[in-house]
Amino acid sequence: MFPRNTLTAEEQIFAERANQAPSADPSAQAGQAEPANQASSADPSVLSAQAVRAIQEPSAAPGPQTDQAEHAGLAAYRRARRQERIRRLATGALGLAVLAGTWQLVATLLHDPVFLPSVSQTAASFAHYVNRPYPAQGKPLWLDALTSLRRILIGFTAGTAFGVALGTAMSASRFVRYLVDPVIEVLRPLPPLAFIPLFIIWLGIGETPKEVLIMLGVTPIMAVTTVAALDEVPDDLRLCARTLGASARYTMLRVQIRAALPGILTGMRISMAGAWTSIIAAELIAATNGLGYLIMQASDYLNTALVFSGIIAIAILGLTLDACLRGLLLLADPSRRR
Repeated sequence: MFPRNTLTAEEQIFAERANQAPSADPSAQAGQAEPANQASSADPSVLSAQAVRAIQEPSAAPGPQTDQAEHAGLAAYRRARRQERIRRLATGALGLAVLAGTWQLVATLLHDPVFLPSVSQTAASFAHYVNRPYPAQGKPLWLDALTSLRRILIGFTAGTAFGVALGTAMSASRFVRYLVDPVIEVLRPLPPLAFIPLFIIWLGIGETPKEVLIMLGVTPIMAVTTVAALDEVPDDLRLCARTLGASARYTMLRVQIRAALPGILTGMRISMAGAWTSIIAAELIAATNGLGYLIMQASDYLNTALVFSGIIAIAILGLTLDACLRGLLLLADPSRRR
């Protein structure tokens, strides 16, 4: 069933206690059950009274009324959850509407589209440049957004995979944790933007330095969150798997990591925000395409409406990716779907 492996001293003690628990004191159990059996067999009236009570008492098995009550309660619970979700979405939409109204009011009072374009001007600019290049030798907005998204997905996927693997190794081995933890703590506070000049010197201005920059920003966060999520997994899960004969590797991959998935996915959501910050900053400095490059070009020509259009495109892509990660979190943690 499981790949076999030797048990540690702690796991052997756990297995011995599990084997001893069911057979605590059979003689005492037999002694307690014997008087009741003797009384029942000795007095037929006791048997008759017990039979009458068994007939008169209602059955504990669930009937149609119980099923209907359970279905009604479940339907009421789902209806309440649906109403809460609608209320939350409506409140969020109201907040966005208030923000847009305030923006429009301030822009109307200032009457300076270079300083602050109105909502209508920004929407018109977004619709105009979504299929038209800017500047004339550049690319349309949708293609710049797709370029930034591709860089994000490549760097984020590589950084997440490496960070989870590193965090798993740190959780499984104290030596690895003591060896790698100081390096992680040194790199984690450093902004990835500080490495842009080095990456330009080492890797040029192509796609590789941008993807490596995202990976460098994601890896420490994922390593720390993976270690924290694995440390929160109850030891009983690991000990039970080891008692049943699972190897340490099998237990880590099939038991502990699965139990730690909600915490790991939460770390991925945090890392995604940092990845967008890194890629836009990199495109602002050293790129010939992407949303960051588009924003910089629009800023050079004082096209503030297009600057806001690029920011809105980043927000839409970020919310979409975060919604995908939320969906994965619902799949990994069924308790959130209730």
